Amino acid sequence: MANPYITPALFQFLRDLKANNNRDWFNDNKARYEQELKDPLLDFIADFAPMLSQLSPHYLAIPKANGGSLFRIYRDVRFSKNKDPYKTAAGIHFRHRLGKDVHAPGYYLHIEPGNVFFAMGMWHPSSPDLRAIRERIDREPDAWRAVKDDEAFASTFQWEGESLVRAPKGFDVDHPDIEDLRRKDFIGVASMPEADAGRPDILPFLASEWGKGTPLMRFLSESVNVPF
Repeated sequence: MANPYITPALFQFLRDLKANNNRDWFNDNKARYEQELKDPLLDFIADFAPMLSQLSPHYLAIPKANGGSLFRIYRDVRFSKNKDPYKTAAGIHFRHRLGKDVHAPGYYLHIEPGNVFFAMGMWHPSSPDLRAIRERIDREPDAWRAVKDDEAFASTFQWEGESLVRAPKGFDVDHPDIEDLRRKDFIGVASMPEADAGRPDILPFLASEWGKGTPLMRFLSESVNVPF
């Protein structure tokens, strides 16, 4: 691709959308959405597919804005007090081919004015999956610590997400890995400056950075009984 995928125009569209989060404005500016956000990010997803397959052949890059790797711009407001109809950030999620939703193991890119980050792991895994991860940490503590303390991973990513206040049921409060067993999310996150999102080598850069988390992704995938 000759032009960058993530441009100042994309960020300006999101800023303008945040200031005008209503259907009339969006309909009047739908061409901007398609030209400045949707189409470039679908190109990003399609062009990243070969690099993703090198990370793991079991993770998918699907260049679709509905049912694909690009998150929908439309918010589900049915159960939310916030009735703004549109998201003011773009998200790309490369999830496992056996995953059905955002809770599956995956690689994630978040694009928002002033808040760009890339992440990997499992966000809010299902109760059975969360139990399986915890049981494997308990069963194979050395393998887990090798993943968690991996120098390449730790040099770039920070652990984020929610945790239980107390020890999960069935685990001792004095367990040596209790901090990790209390996690409700197993995600590593790395921020990047907004300007760097438009770097011409963004695809190989992300492939390299996400590659640092291969031990984590393999551990999580195998823990929930999907191939890596």
